Amino acid sequence: MSQNFFLADDPLSLERIRSILIRLEDTIIFSLIERAQFAHNPKIYKPGAFKELKDAGFQGSWLEWFLKETETFHAKARRYTSPDEYPFTNNLPPPVLQPLDFPKILYDNSVNANARILEFTQNDIIPRITKQATESLTAAKRAKGIVRDGEADDDGNYGSAATIDVEVLQAISKRVHYGKFVSESKFLEKPSDFVPHILSMNRLGPDGQPVVDGGSTRIDAEGVKDLYEKYIIPLTKDVDYLLQRLDGLSKAEIERTGPEIDLRMFLWSPKIN
Repeated sequence: MSQNFFLADDPLSLERIRSILIRLEDTIIFSLIERAQFAHNPKIYKPGAFKELKDAGFQGSWLEWFLKETETFHAKARRYTSPDEYPFTNNLPPPVLQPLDFPKILYDNSVNANARILEFTQNDIIPRITKQATESLTAAKRAKGIVRDGEADDDGNYGSAATIDVEVLQAISKRVHYGKFVSESKFLEKPSDFVPHILSMNRLGPDGQPVVDGGSTRIDAEGVKDLYEKYIIPLTKDVDYLLQRLDGLSKAEIERTGPEIDLRMFLWSPKIN
């Protein structure tokens, strides 16, 4: 899911951000439904499990290779120059096209939760979402006398499974990192509410409730609910972004952050028509 930052009157409008979050939740749930059609296929998450990749000099897992190849192409198309995109892969190539001149929306920061997103997605979410398909496959294989370890939970659809895994990971990443937009919007609205806590290194988080569609019978609805309650919402609220929000501002600038000052002067000014 993409958005056009050049057409938005105010990309930090809470109403606009809320709409984007709802659309992202639809994307995540739909992708999980698609992934639930396939077995767990744990082989694709194990580094060195594919001889073909090892022979090509890649020592990571099939999913890591799939992410690298996908994000390499996307990087060349300048996907990761957008302020709401965060790759899972390091050392990506530069864009083939000239970069777009995006408006300055977020304060410069180094917050990236993708390592944690990759870990909980492949270790917790995928096994749970694919449990029904995996159990059905296991029963069918055992009925045919196939009981060898590593085969009962493997349907061989490595490409299809990894393709959907990448879609799930990218959607969750965007959903989590949109917490920065919520934080920035609330900070600019009333910085005096945040500055004392930032200076004292208190960890704050934006309010928010997940919009969870538990009506599908094709996936574990409780699993989707747990995804939001255990991972997405806590990560969205784990806003190290705010702790970096005052970096680079002088003491005088920080001291002036009261109800009467608009900190947009330090960041971004919407175009007034």
